[in-house]
Amino acid sequence: MADKDPGQDSLFREIEEDLRQERFNKLWSKYGTYAIAVVVLAIVGVAGHQYWQSRDHAKRADESAQFSTALRATMENRSAEASQALTKLAETGTSGYALISKFDLAAIKSRDGNKAEAASAYLAIASNKDTTPELRDLATLLSVLQEIDNGDPKMLTDRMAPLVASANPWRFNAKEFTAYLAQRMGENQRAGQLFRELADDATAPQGIRARAAEMSAVLGS
Repeated sequence: MADKDPGQDSLFREIEEDLRQERFNKLWSKYGTYAIAVVVLAIVGVAGHQYWQSRDHAKRADESAQFSTALRATMENRSAEASQALTKLAETGTSGYALISKFDLAAIKSRDGNKAEAASAYLAIASNKDTTPELRDLATLLSVLQEIDNGDPKMLTDRMAPLVASANPWRFNAKEFTAYLAQRMGENQRAGQLFRELADDATAPQGIRARAAEMSAVLGS
């Protein structure tokens, strides 16, 4: 039997790795939009937690009308109008509506392609000590999402590190993002291990487990 050509073997390995990378990137692109659900959950969570804390019913009713107008403008892609209304609420609204408006303003920037501005807006929320820890962590997670494809993967990983703790409500999302960033840094073995841990974690949300299983399979872990 003829000896294998080392050069040919190397070429085959390079082709296989390129195909694996392409499949991984396609999968990530396919699942990237799922973060919209995270934003929606944030809005609902903030509203449920903060809405009834206001005692000024007249002001609350006025803010509700303003927010409804802004939300309608957002859904109809009238970004300038929505941003104007949300900015007013963010500056003068009661705590619940102000916080919701800040999240929505950042989401509009992201949707319009202004990822750097969106990241800064989320980081501003995360740095506000008056915001509950859960929502500060959510803002941190969403700030990372804005830069996850092009930002410094090491810096973003470090920013998310506290969120991976076992008691953090966003730990599964943070671990998923950390795995993707590890892959970006060329740490495929670590990325595959993190995805596999998520896939095998019965306490993780089913959607994340399914995505992680696919990612793990692509990475051969």
